[in-house]
Amino acid sequence: MARIRTPLSDRLGLRYPIVCAPMFLLSNKEMIVACAEAGILGTMPSLNLRTREEFREALAWIRARTDRPFGINLTIKLTDPERLMHDLETCLEFKVPVIITSYGNPSELARRAHAAGAIVFHDVIHLQHALKAQEAGADAIIGVAAGAGGHAGTTSPFVLVPYLREHLQVPVIAAGCIATGRQIASSLALGAELVYLGTRFIASTECGAEEAYKKAVIQGSPDDIVYTDAVSGVHANFLKHTVPGQGPADRSQTQQAIQQGGARKWKEIWSAGQGIALARDIKPIGAIVEDLVREYVDARAGLPALEEG
Repeated sequence: MARIRTPLSDRLGLRYPIVCAPMFLLSNKEMIVACAEAGILGTMPSLNLRTREEFREALAWIRARTDRPFGINLTIKLTDPERLMHDLETCLEFKVPVIITSYGNPSELARRAHAAGAIVFHDVIHLQHALKAQEAGADAIIGVAAGAGGHAGTTSPFVLVPYLREHLQVPVIAAGCIATGRQIASSLALGAELVYLGTRFIASTECGAEEAYKKAVIQGSPDDIVYTDAVSGVHANFLKHTVPGQGPADRSQTQQAIQQGGARKWKEIWSAGQGIALARDIKPIGAIVEDLVREYVDARAGLPALEEG
């Protein structure tokens, strides 16, 4: 079977250098197994499982269905320290191949992951953070560019990916607005060794998003996305119509409403990136991956030839 190979995808044993990004409240064990079967890396945040017991049960469920690689996202500063260490230990117990760290210093997690044979990805929006994460032991850096779903930076991927690649000794993973095979080809051309897709996989049959959310993704445009810190205090991209209040005067009111509503309120605020412009149907993850690979092949074949003279 044909493959798209990079050094990092070979290291992980992937058929294609594609990561289904960990999405808060959306990514689930079913998506991880579907990704594994499709030859890409499925991931999810550990906190998508509300309790330690549920997280352990989810990893056992995944391990019973696939021996292929997958990843778990551990959000360092957003997780209770005791829960964080428990989730890490559970990952290592079930031999999760990839630990994705974010929101904090990954040094200790990287040390323990490496001792167990796992590799560590860390997401950043600036070179300064990337250099610190590299020093802390990250095996690859996820460059979260402008337009990405959820927490994102403001630097264009056309600059962020090659800029990180130029200054780092570890591989770079491209994230932000990647929804088609043509964009995968572009990202690999810029120097990325893996590509991170989140929004495109919201519109999958396996995703836990409600149908209205999925339809908003496939019917949306970049104009439907708002980049705001009103939700969590950190700038992120959301579907505009789900965020209560847009202006600075509404920020405290929005955050108070989320705090009072808890997880239920978070479910009503839908994260997505500008890649919704290119997501046009809801289908199984396997079929989405087939589309991405076909588009990638077509993109490469469609490049203008270099002619002498």
